Amino acid sequence: MKFVLVSGGVISGIGKGLTASSLGVLLKCCGWRVTSIKIDPYINVDAGTMSPFEHGEVFVLDDGGEVDLDLGNYERFLDINLTSESNITTGKIYQQVIEKERQGMYLGKTVQVIPHVTDAIQDWILRVSKKPVDDSGLPPEICVIELGGTVGDIESMPFVEALRQLKYHVGEDNFCSVFVSLVPELGVVGEQKTKPTQHGVKNLSSMGLSPQLIVCRSERPLLAETKQKLGLFCQVPPEAVVSVHDVSNTFRIPLMLQEQGVCNLLIRSLKLVWRLPTLLERWNHMACNADIFQGITNIAVVGKYTGLADSYLSIVKALLHVGMSLHTQVNIHWISAEDLEVPSSSSLSGNRLVFNKKFIMLNLSCGVRKENSFHQRNAVYDKAWQTLSTCDGILLPGGFGTRGIEGMLSACRYARESNKPFLGICLGMQVAIIEVARNVVGMSDGNSEEFDSNASTKVIIYMPEIDKLRMGGTMRLGSRVTRIRSLDSLGFKLYRSEIIHERHRHRYEVNPQLVKDLEELGNVAFTGCDETGQRMEILEIPKHRFFMGTQYHPELKSRPGRPSPPFLGFIMAASGHSLDEESIERILREIEEQNPWSQKVSNGELNL
Repeated sequence: MKFVLVSGGVISGIGKGLTASSLGVLLKCCGWRVTSIKIDPYINVDAGTMSPFEHGEVFVLDDGGEVDLDLGNYERFLDINLTSESNITTGKIYQQVIEKERQGMYLGKTVQVIPHVTDAIQDWILRVSKKPVDDSGLPPEICVIELGGTVGDIESMPFVEALRQLKYHVGEDNFCSVFVSLVPELGVVGEQKTKPTQHGVKNLSSMGLSPQLIVCRSERPLLAETKQKLGLFCQVPPEAVVSVHDVSNTFRIPLMLQEQGVCNLLIRSLKLVWRLPTLLERWNHMACNADIFQGITNIAVVGKYTGLADSYLSIVKALLHVGMSLHTQVNIHWISAEDLEVPSSSSLSGNRLVFNKKFIMLNLSCGVRKENSFHQRNAVYDKAWQTLSTCDGILLPGGFGTRGIEGMLSACRYARESNKPFLGICLGMQVAIIEVARNVVGMSDGNSEEFDSNASTKVIIYMPEIDKLRMGGTMRLGSRVTRIRSLDSLGFKLYRSEIIHERHRHRYEVNPQLVKDLEELGNVAFTGCDETGQRMEILEIPKHRFFMGTQYHPELKSRPGRPSPPFLGFIMAASGHSLDEESIERILREIEEQNPWSQKVSNGELNL
């Protein structure tokens, strides 16, 4: 087993995840089986209880693991399926060590960070790195490890020491350290500053993990003299200092690294048998297609966490994948669900201001009168509705809590009544059902138990098997079976199968006792259910141009060249494509040819 460690310095959020994914792409294009591990030094056991504003979206894996969003990048780039153990946290490690201590497995020893915690980290990495992650069923040959945070953080020190020991145990020929750093440009002349990178490499080297490759993030390509200077002071050859500057799309990053000889450098460092990255040509074709558009499709995403795009990263990527496949540029217009709610003077007071930055900024200024704030809030409301009405489609993503629900209900009603393409995911589907119950079926008091536990008509209820006391890891999580109930449905046309597997993350479900009334009186159809037939999974309005809701999260399994079926149908409808079976089949065939990892393309089956 070979290991590639990707760490970073200067600042966090610098692109370590994309760098790790891109290195994995280069190695996979050479024919090696690659897996990935993400280390997050925070004490949380997993990302499941973390706010989207705090850490971006929670990515859910097939086995139900709630993990860091970087694992989504690994899966999308490498077309692999990871497990919850692929995300290591301080919480998981200490939980394991303390449990072993309680069971007396340390035989009376004093349990310490070294060796017990560091040994636990190494054992975890060695065990997970051998798990198959692709359809071959064979163990990986190379493991790419990303160390979260920045080198020098106190919380990451046990992991740094464990990785140093791992390097010692597996041997330097089986371990390559990659350091990602920022090279800022200051002043009018735009001089590239190397000192932050020098200090970062110095810290890393002092911990026994001297880098063999330095990846420098910058606005423009590194100058030759900058590479020479960094090579001199960081004790690496100048060719081992590579530039990752701004590009038109992230699929070009592996190509940029290959142009600078990174693939050969990895082969030499890891003492691998030399191979050509033959599959990179197909990746290049996909990256070029991502910049070629024949039209523009405007999509309104009405959500609760629109202030941070990373909160909906998988949705952004799923829309991008469909746009690439259909050669249409998908422009996302973020609309806070609260901005669609009818303004009132009462909305400018109370705790709601905590959640709306626009309200906060309006009311922090001294001397601003409430009347002026109300008029400004009214302007925000008008702008939000103008944006919504001019978009080609409306998407309601998942979320939790009551904030912004009335705005989401209004968006659902507008999409239904105006025949505008609509896709609701998880909470988005539940809100759509509540809207139909209230405004079509006549259940004026219809609501979700999540929003009002005392509602007289509970359209959405708490799932009986879910723990109401513990929050972490207690939802209905991971890949579950959904059975398509109707062969005439959009779901069957898009998935081309009666049995599908999608990833879930929810505590609430459609009230089974109201399904019949909703279908008969609401002119809707529940075209997908779980294997018991009791839990509704897919909602459609047959007479609508495109109106679909999914209880699961289809965005989590979207891949370049293999976009999510509900997203494909949504953007097809929004961009003016026909949704008849022949059109869908033709487009699916064209999409298959764009998949860089498709075995059918490799075998030439699609060209027969």
